[in-house]
Formats: sequence, structure tokens, C-alpha cells
Amino acid sequence: MLETSARLLRMLSLLQVRKDWTGAELARRLGVDVRTVRRDVDKLRTLGYPVNAAPGVSGGYQLGAGAELPPLLLDDDEAVAVAVGLRTAANGTVTGIEETSLRALAKLEQVLPTRLRRRVNALQQHTIALNPSVVPVDAELLTAIAGACRDNQRLRFDYSAKQGTTTKRHVEPLGLAHTGRRWYLVAWDVEREDWRTFRVDRITTTPTPGARFPHRPPPAEDLATYVSRQLSVAPYTHQARLIMHAPLEEVAARTSRMSVHLERIDDHQTLLTVGSPSLKDVGLWIAMLDIDFTVLDPPELKDHLRKSAERLLKAADPTPTTTQPTRNP
Repeated sequence: MLETSARLLRMLSLLQVRKDWTGAELARRLGVDVRTVRRDVDKLRTLGYPVNAAPGVSGGYQLGAGAELPPLLLDDDEAVAVAVGLRTAANGTVTGIEETSLRALAKLEQVLPTRLRRRVNALQQHTIALNPSVVPVDAELLTAIAGACRDNQRLRFDYSAKQGTTTKRHVEPLGLAHTGRRWYLVAWDVEREDWRTFRVDRITTTPTPGARFPHRPPPAEDLATYVSRQLSVAPYTHQARLIMHAPLEEVAARTSRMSVHLERIDDHQTLLTVGSPSLKDVGLWIAMLDIDFTVLDPPELKDHLRKSAERLLKAADPTPTTTQPTRNP
């Protein structure tokens, strides 16, 4: 009996992680045969969990939204409180838990009854957040994108570029990243045949789900590092690499993760990569950090810093160029 209960909880967890499963897939993950899967599904239904089944070769099992919350989980007030809390956290109120909150919110809203969704939406719409530094993004938009990432489902949406032009995009979503102020979607652009990073607040229409797509190798092993480099370096004409003679934590405290890309060299040095439309701006900015550094590249930045240093030295200790005339006694 204990083994069966543990297997039921494992099956319920699998149904919440992905949108649908075939009987064979569930059997393989649970280490049982398909007949046992069917019996366990019937037991979950008896307990009140709304598990839908589609017949045929392409059919499978799906956890649906029921008339009420499944037993032994949350009552109505608790469900509303958790959903609102997760939405707030997903919007960046608490740094470091945005992605986790979004995944949990996607699971909860998958089985949230309609009457409770209305309560959650009403509370969210009439709550004012006094945090102007955070760019607001609709939580339903985030959960829709997160669901498409989870299910390998293509999306179509209208996107407003920085210049104000609107384009229609057809993408294969990979994942979401949060910088503390904004949300970004990393996706394969089907028409441009390349990886793109989209600001979610510039998606102007509700994404329309499309066909499933096969797994595609990501642009980098670490998605967070990839997004950081795309935002801080890739868009700019000039790119500079410097060794900062300070621990990564100290450099990070004096810079913005949206403007620079940092890599730890050792406990006392940090590799900093930054992009800028002008090398003069890089020289001025890096000097204001008040951290010793060594320029790796480009050579033009070294020349600019050398000339700037000479001008500053002359300003600090000027050499007289003329002599004052002497007066006759």
C-alpha cells in the first residue's frame, strides 16, 4: 500500500511537470507496465484529481482543471494567497526566486478552478506596486511562455523593436531569464534561422501556440551567461575585455549585470567584458569604478587610456610655458 501511494504521488508530480504523457512514457518513468498506469490513473480520479485521457496512438494522459481543487492540497483561500504570492515573486519583488516562482505558478494555474482565477486576477489588477525600477510584465504572459518552453511548443507574437517598429515573430522558445528589472525570452527565430533574445515587455500580443518542435541544442550550456553576454556586449560596436584586480563579488557590487559580463578568474581577479558605442565611454566608466585593472583588448582602448592619463597628469602638475616679465627697479 505504501509503495502504491508513493507511486501515485510520483505520477501526480510527472503530470504537473509536463502538459501530457503517453501511457508508455509514464510506465517507463514509474517502472511499471501500462496496465498499472491505467489503474493508478483511476485511483487518482477517485481521489479527485482531474486526469484526462485521450484514446489512440497519439493519445495520452493530461492533468486538467477540475471543478474544485484536488483534496489534501490547498483550500480556496490558501490557493489564492499562494498564487498572488507567486505572481508577485515572479515579477521580481524578491531577487533570486523569480524563475522558481514562475515554474510553481505555471503548475498551480494549470489546475486552478475558474472561480479562483477570477479572485487572483481581481486582487492582482487592483494592487499597486511602488517599484518604478521594475518593468511590469503580465504574469499570464509569463506563464504562457513558460508553458510553451516546457512543452516544446512554437509561438507566434507581435514584437515591438527598440526603434518602435513592430514585427511578427515565429519562434521556438527555449527559456526565460530575469535580470532584476526585465524579463527576457531566449528563442530560436524560425524565419531568421538564428537565436534571438526578446524583451518580454515588448511582446505586444498574446502569444499564439503552434506545433511542437524537436529539441534543438541551446546556444550555450549556461543560459544565464548567454543572456548576460547578449545584453551587455553583443549589441555594441566596441567590445572590451579587462582583468579587474578584485574579487568577483566586489566588481559585481559596483556594476550592473545588464551592462557587463563577469567571469571569476580566481579569488582575487575577475574577467570583465563590456560593450559600448564609444571606447572613450568605456575608459571614463572603468576609471570611475576605482578598481585596479589591466586591459586585454582592444589595443585602441590602451591607446585611449594612455593619452587620457597624459592629459590628466599635465592637468595635475602643469609645466609653465611662459615666464613672467621682470620689472625694472
